[in-house]
Amino acid sequence: MAWFKKSETAAKIPPTKALWQVCPRCKSYIAKDEWKANNAICPVCNYHGRLGARARIAQLADEGTFTEVFREVSYSDHLDFHDATGAYKTKIDATIAKSGENESVVVGTAKMGGIPVMLGVMDFAFMGGSLGTGTGERIARACEQAIAERRPLILCSASGGARMHEGILSLMQMAKTSAAVGRLKESGLPYISVLTDPTTGGVSASYAMLGDINITEPKALIGFAGRRVIENTIHQKLPPDFQSAEYLLAHGFIDKIVERKDLKAFIVKMLGYFGFAA
Repeated sequence: MAWFKKSETAAKIPPTKALWQVCPRCKSYIAKDEWKANNAICPVCNYHGRLGARARIAQLADEGTFTEVFREVSYSDHLDFHDATGAYKTKIDATIAKSGENESVVVGTAKMGGIPVMLGVMDFAFMGGSLGTGTGERIARACEQAIAERRPLILCSASGGARMHEGILSLMQMAKTSAAVGRLKESGLPYISVLTDPTTGGVSASYAMLGDINITEPKALIGFAGRRVIENTIHQKLPPDFQSAEYLLAHGFIDKIVERKDLKAFIVKMLGYFGFAA
């Protein structure tokens, strides 16, 4: 027997969070540098952690080719919304100051494998990736620019749903973005939708599921209403893997589960099938 054996039990004194990332699934401690270099994927259990918009853009776009557009389009507090925890404007301004972003989706032109594309990436860290008026406007404009410049559209979704702070105008973005995607398809351009963890609510019920190809990462949560809401409504217990990427693939809701390390190569391959090449 080897004189040294790694303990199976959790450390009594956990390493500092400044140095380590704790995997949410297997609870392994991963050096933060290793976690970042591995694109937020656990090397022990292959858990795919959530990526911010900028990190995912860096992973997908050819280096130095991403140019952000529509940065001036942001949120609208037309209701002067307040709830028990405070004003919407106060919350979102704090989020903007902390994140450096001013909406839940970042869109721009880029190249992937040398192919010019229109790329949009949602960031769950920004108000839960919620679909607000600014989000919908950016996606609609991205579709219009894609049509004008004959670029395929790639959207990466990560959202808890519509931003209810903005009321009915937030829900209207579901129809607005769906119509914009419809115009893109009528022009003969492909739309590849990447559903990441989580993609739920009004986003999953609109543009996220309208791709010519819908793909997702392993174990991603994808659905509309939450498990507890559904179980309390139908008074039945749902399967353990309900609303997982694997469950949706088995039931025909998505086309492919792709690991993050293979995502860019897979999208470039799909664009080739649509007749786009560098």
